Amino acid sequence: MQFSRWDAQGNVYLLTEQDLTADDVRASVADADGVLQVTARGEDWAEIVIWNPDGSTAELSGNGTRIAARWLARETGAPVVRIRVGPREVVARMLDGDEVEQDMGEVEVYERERVADLDVTAVSVGNPHAVVEGDPADLPLIGPLLETHPRYPSRTNVQVARRVGPGEIEARVWERGAGETASSGTSAVAVAAALGKEDTVVQFPGGPLRVRFEGNRAFLTGPARPVD
Repeated sequence: MQFSRWDAQGNVYLLTEQDLTADDVRASVADADGVLQVTARGEDWAEIVIWNPDGSTAELSGNGTRIAARWLARETGAPVVRIRVGPREVVARMLDGDEVEQDMGEVEVYERERVADLDVTAVSVGNPHAVVEGDPADLPLIGPLLETHPRYPSRTNVQVARRVGPGEIEARVWERGAGETASSGTSAVAVAAALGKEDTVVQFPGGPLRVRFEGNRAFLTGPARPVD
């Protein structure tokens, strides 16, 4: 298999245009957070499949679509590209350096509920999230507990987050099918939406991601770069 290796604030994906199976993915991602399979593309658009390390697929990944967008822009020179993941389309605009701004679409925030003795806010960013406001150091306990809780029969991504200042949130993320990762684009959107839906810098262990809102629509900005 031929892959290029990409980094998005510590979230590492392998990217390929070759056909893949779940077994191919499981054999390839020992040191990566997933695989981006480009199944079709044009000058300013691409369709991708996002594979988790366990061979399952994800409905959406903000870091993954940003990597695919920067990859396509490097290939074709397009300043704005569209990345399709199943029924969802993310429009990405290239900024200076490695930065990319993505229109992540509508975000839905649900009423807080009690799950496993925790106050949890469910958020949909095209994929499912369970946000707990608290100490991010508690993620290793909370993440696997909620990911596989019966409340989420298809499993869920989990974030533990807290405000550390005006417009700034500290968070750690447990990704469904991958475990803890250094950052997550859709998780940045989810925690910003759950903790107030205001323009926010979300600080992950892998680095910051910026989220802004226009009504219920979220825009995510961060870097994506190839790894030599």
